[in-house]
This record gives sequence, structure tokens and C-alpha cells, in this order.
Amino acid sequence: MKLEIITPEQNVFSGEVDVVTLPGKEGQFQILKDHAPLVSTLQTGDLVYEAAGKKETIVVDGGVVQVLNNKVLVLADGIV
Repeated sequence: MKLEIITPEQNVFSGEVDVVTLPGKEGQFQILKDHAPLVSTLQTGDLVYEAAGKKETIVVDGGVVQVLNNKVLVLADGIV
């Protein structure tokens, strides 16, 4: 699935990933391929994604996420 992480200042990441773990307002949650459509708010915390067996972590400062048709779009307020 495709992941895009965008802040008001920059495009942080765009690429294919296997799994994304996000810091939701009600706790962490994961997105896998073929996930149901979703819109959620994010709190400050670790956004972790895995691609080709490698894990990367980005600390986001809140924002929103949209999941639709195997695309995860993160509109982060900022990167810490």
C-alpha cells in the first residue's frame, strides 16, 4: 500500500509500505493492506512504518490520517 506523510512545510515520505502504526487519540493502531476506509485524528507520538523488512520511525506532532483504497495519507501538524 502507498503511504504519504505531509506537513505544512514539506513532503516527509512517499512510498510503498507493508504496515503503518499510528498514534491515535485513543491509542496506537495499525493499518495493513486492504484496510477498510478510515479517517482518524492523531496525537503526538511515533509513526512507525515497515517496508521491505526495515522499520522506520517518525515522531509526528498530531494531525489526521485518511485510509482509502490502499493509500494511507497522513497530514501531520509537524515533525518533532
